[in-house]
Amino acid sequence: MGESSPTIESHKQALQALQNNLQRAIVGKDGAIQLVLVALLGGGHALLEDVPGVGKTLLAKSLARSIDGKFQRLQCTPDLLPADVTGTNIWNPQKGQFEFVAGPAFSNVLLADEINRATPRTQAALLEVMEERQVTLDGLSRPVPEPFFVIATQNPIEYQGTFPLPEAQMDRFALSFSLGYPSAEDELRMLQRHQMGAIDQDLQPCITLESVRELQKACRQVQVSAAVQDYILRLVRSTRQDDEITLGVSPRGAVAMQRSAQALAFLQNRDYILPDDVKQLALSVLAHRLIPAGGKNARTVVDRLLQTISVD
Repeated sequence: MGESSPTIESHKQALQALQNNLQRAIVGKDGAIQLVLVALLGGGHALLEDVPGVGKTLLAKSLARSIDGKFQRLQCTPDLLPADVTGTNIWNPQKGQFEFVAGPAFSNVLLADEINRATPRTQAALLEVMEERQVTLDGLSRPVPEPFFVIATQNPIEYQGTFPLPEAQMDRFALSFSLGYPSAEDELRMLQRHQMGAIDQDLQPCITLESVRELQKACRQVQVSAAVQDYILRLVRSTRQDDEITLGVSPRGAVAMQRSAQALAFLQNRDYILPDDVKQLALSVLAHRLIPAGGKNARTVVDRLLQTISVD
């Protein structure tokens, strides 16, 4: 990224170590690992829409171990309350006062499993923490740790007993994607790796939380030309005027697109964004923010827009 310097070299080494650690645990999913890191370094959150058993929990735990962060898993169910996410004040009779007991939100990597099984009220409590990076209880605001990264999951097949996330809440996730089933070769490698025990237990921290914060700041310094910003805007604004789309991408989506492209360029050791970065991320950043008309597939609609909107 430009001229080499000790800081740039340390960033490269940290990123490489982090990717290597995750690739040890998650076999054959380099693309998904890259997208998770884009969401993390871009300061956003990730929504994994996938069937059970493909490695979503392993990915979240491996990421937390790799950055030496606190990991919490939240199994979302219909009886989950907002206080189960954020924490609550509990009376301490010995001290004669209320004491705050922190919830899972006070972590560095939070896995919200099957988020669409939680009630809208609990979903809103979690998504408020994601946006504001703080918990407010009884008039007192408490910041959550930084970095704070949420990986939420939902099963795209099973909808019985679920509360689908409304569009305003889907918009809070920087990226949405799936891991998918591994290839036959990768699944065999996975069995061989797990033959002697759980891989994630053997992972050691390879960077610090402070390093993650520095990498996030460095991503914001990646240059975005006026031409690339114009391309992002034309792509986003076209979703608001397309006959096949009922609800287009919000301005928040445009910001997420730019920040995600900055993070992708940074991961590829560049200090500037290319239009190809935008194209590569468009499906993951934009598709879940759309409501397509007539039952059409959102990813198909975004792919068509990518083909029709030129890069000037």
